[in-house]
Amino acid sequence: MSPISIIIPCYNGAATIARALQSCLSQDLQADLAQIIVVDDGSIDASASIVRTFAMHDSRIRLLQTVRNGGAARARNWAALHANTPLIAFLDADDEYLPGALAAAQAHLAQRPQDVAVRLEVEFAGFPARITQHPDFERHCAILSNTVPSSLVIRRSVFLSLGGFPMDEVFRRHGGEDGAFSWVLSDIFAQRRLTDAKRVRMHYHDGIHAERFLNIQMGFTQADPVASADTMRASRAYLDAATTNVRQLRSVELAT
Repeated sequence: MSPISIIIPCYNGAATIARALQSCLSQDLQADLAQIIVVDDGSIDASASIVRTFAMHDSRIRLLQTVRNGGAARARNWAALHANTPLIAFLDADDEYLPGALAAAQAHLAQRPQDVAVRLEVEFAGFPARITQHPDFERHCAILSNTVPSSLVIRRSVFLSLGGFPMDEVFRRHGGEDGAFSWVLSDIFAQRRLTDAKRVRMHYHDGIHAERFLNIQMGFTQADPVASADTMRASRAYLDAATTNVRQLRSVELAT
């Protein structure tokens, strides 16, 4: 199996980063885990100190730090440039991997070399009952499992060819870069999801983007039409740019 690097963007994640890191290290029994790259994105809490403590005990853990907060998309893209493995995975600092997650993804991609990425099924823990008891909860969870970064394992070369996660200021204001990346990945290539087991756990907290998505989809709140239009416009521009990048790469004749 190809070795893998895990990328964790972290902004003021002192309360959860240890749990995330421990879930990564627990994958080591089955997965070929080469690196864990944590980007401390301008945190003002003890996040960096916690990561340094873990790094003292495991040389595969690497800490990168930004001077000021630039957003999760920028942090992920920066870390991907530092990764040195064929496969990269993304985990948010408040999520965690469940046992066997990365080994399953690595095995799938080894068996299907034509697939550029695979998604892991997400377990949504601690979400309000009004959401989890909604009749369409599972259907909307499937959509989220195909979009949230913590579910993604992808070939690094493909990720870089797409330009990484979009960093348009529209996404910084309204979110949606995860959905835009998923759209691009599905439109240009394809993305399969391993549905036989839950392999990533997303923990609920106030203000989580997944809750906002579910609230809108379930009719509890209304989407801002201006924000939706701006996000769609930025997503379309990102798709067009990524498609052009991939077409140019496919047309290049490598020197032999």
